[in-house]
Amino acid sequence: MERDISFIQHLGELRKRIIIALACLAAATTICLPLSSRVLTALKAPAGGAIDRLVFFAPEEAFLIYMRIGLLCGLILSSPFILYQFWAFIRPAIEKRYRKYITLFAVSSAAVFAAGCAFAYFILLPQALRFLLGFSSLELEPVISASRYISFATTIIVCAGIIFEMPIISLILTRVGVVNAGFLRRKFGIAAVAVFVLAAVITPTTDVVNMLLLAVPMLLLYEVSIWISVLARRKNS
Repeated sequence: MERDISFIQHLGELRKRIIIALACLAAATTICLPLSSRVLTALKAPAGGAIDRLVFFAPEEAFLIYMRIGLLCGLILSSPFILYQFWAFIRPAIEKRYRKYITLFAVSSAAVFAAGCAFAYFILLPQALRFLLGFSSLELEPVISASRYISFATTIIVCAGIIFEMPIISLILTRVGVVNAGFLRRKFGIAAVAVFVLAAVITPTTDVVNMLLLAVPMLLLYEVSIWISVLARRKNS
């Protein structure tokens, strides 16, 4: 009976946290919606003027594009509050000695994600667009859908942000004993192949330069992950 009551209490707490998280997302999206046009202009900036304007092909598409941008920006803006709700829900189940690291992990994760997004926005995306739009000619004039362009740009930016989380993931996995520096070092060859395959998939171009722009930082991040694993292991011992 006590177990049933405890389970119901957990469900009630989970429901409460989900409602608060959704409310934060809705509020942030409402704030961001009026700024959708400026965000769209900012997303076009890496093209360096090569894209004069974006077009849409259905009556509802422009509205949905602005809603999509507002929702994406709202999700980014509200993410600290949403993550806090997740943390507040799982906190009782985490050992006290690990609780002090949660804030550090959250802050560092946000910082490296932002660094990855900035790298993609200022370096990777302009190079990719310059290469791809360079194929335009008198016979091939670029008429680019706003929906397709947003998907293209945000996919590269978000993927780069996630990839930059590699050292943080290494630290967490080392702390809980899943991996260690020796394991990561032994798997470097496999990781290098995976890095180049992933870089080729994410980078939407066929030239080596653009692929290396993503692959080299990924390899450096893997090396950083190994050294972070070494330091984390020493702290544990």
